[in-house]
Amino acid sequence: MTEKLIFVIPEVILLAGVVAVAILGLVRSASLRSKVPWVAMLFITAAGVSIPFVFTDARIAESTLLLPGLGRPMGLVSCVVALCLVLMTVGRIDRRYERAIAAGRMPFDPLRSNRGEYYVFFLLSLAGLMLTCTASDLIWLFLALELTSLPTYVMVAMSRGSKRAQEAAMKYFYLGAMSAAMFLYGFALLYGATGTLELSAMRDVLAAQAADGGIGILAVVGMMLALLGIGFKLAAAPMHLYAGDVYEGAAVHVTAVLGFVPKAAGAVAFMLLLSTIGWFDGTPLPLPILIMLWVMAVLTMTLGNIGALLQRSVKRMFAYSSIAHSGYILVGIIAGPGLGFNAVVLYLFVYGLASTGAFAVLASLQRADREIEAVEDLAGLRQKHPGISAAMAITSGSLLGFPPLLGFWGKLALFVAGVASGHVVLVIIAGVNSAISAWYYLRLVGLPLMSEPTERSETIDRFDAPWARIAAIGLAASMVVLPIFLAGIQDETAVERPAVENNAVSMQDSSVQDEAAGS
Repeated sequence: MTEKLIFVIPEVILLAGVVAVAILGLVRSASLRSKVPWVAMLFITAAGVSIPFVFTDARIAESTLLLPGLGRPMGLVSCVVALCLVLMTVGRIDRRYERAIAAGRMPFDPLRSNRGEYYVFFLLSLAGLMLTCTASDLIWLFLALELTSLPTYVMVAMSRGSKRAQEAAMKYFYLGAMSAAMFLYGFALLYGATGTLELSAMRDVLAAQAADGGIGILAVVGMMLALLGIGFKLAAAPMHLYAGDVYEGAAVHVTAVLGFVPKAAGAVAFMLLLSTIGWFDGTPLPLPILIMLWVMAVLTMTLGNIGALLQRSVKRMFAYSSIAHSGYILVGIIAGPGLGFNAVVLYLFVYGLASTGAFAVLASLQRADREIEAVEDLAGLRQKHPGISAAMAITSGSLLGFPPLLGFWGKLALFVAGVASGHVVLVIIAGVNSAISAWYYLRLVGLPLMSEPTERSETIDRFDAPWARIAAIGLAASMVVLPIFLAGIQDETAVERPAVENNAVSMQDSSVQDEAAGS
């Protein structure tokens, strides 16, 4: 119990931040209300700073968690991306309402103020993501996944005062409820097949079954249902159909959150659950589950990229490209512990920064105080907004995986892990899909930099607050600069620390000695 309490210290800090921003968002002083995003960033920073002190090498070595090395890298990745997500919202939440109050057209009404509530829901969703990393049993995992998702339903609904946002929220909620029911039923079957809710004990039971004639059909079916349901968080096929409507209907800063937080939680849940049923002493996953993951990965990559090719809305295009990136993440998950899991965490970091940077570009632009919608709105952006156009080109190039940008190294790590684990055909399919994605990503690179402005794009202005623009340019710069520190980033995002790798090497040495003795 003490171990669990220590490992949730970062989440406790975030929950303290929830209370602080909830109260601060309701005060009558406009100057104090404007500090809400900065207070949220302060608590996120505090949670991130606490992670290395909580997840020390000694505690990780003594932990009974199934993947004890996962909490530290994923916690750091989550906090870094979360800071960028908050920065791009400064000056956006309740901006029209705050203008009306400042102009004296209406009094401040705590019931109408959403500024504190937005950051409350964001911090709760972030806490859910971080709790997923330290889940030790199925109940904890279920609650953490729902804590990640439930606040985002409300964030979509409150993000824009339009029927489109309300429709997107309803679709998102009902499909999310269906997926929760599906993976909860899968959890019930897993409990029935193993007699335990603890993930570590479940792995021991399933390993014993595998050694004694094979894993039972009940456990296999339960795992498949659980993975299909959690695939909703990843926006992985066949649970991907909501993404286009929800991404387009939500405000751009909420769309940026949807592009990272639920996706990262889903990837973590996949790694945890699959570690209970596969990779026993180097053996592969059970064949039905491996086939299902292959089908999910191929369909997710292919449908995502083909869907993105057909879009004229820039947010829908990013929605379908986000689906395709989930397919790439599944390649690393299929590759398994070691190189595969390390590549998944690295890719979540790389994708989180690049995706947030692209959405920050959209958040920094407006037409008549409204978000831009069409891809053509970006044409000739360089003439009036050269910095923003360069940021869109660089972040889109990183999402494509164009060398030497950071996205290239993240995608390369996934492909190397796939080849090393023997899934060469899957890596080839992923490479072909990455080539397909070049069509729409290069369009996002070329339109702002090389196209001539159109009558429509000439009406685009900068958003009033500069922070989304600062976030976009800063994240674009990180795509160029961070590859210089790639070795250090890979070390910090590694799920398995060097000590684990040394053990793996010694196991390989012992197997070589056994073979030599046998010969």
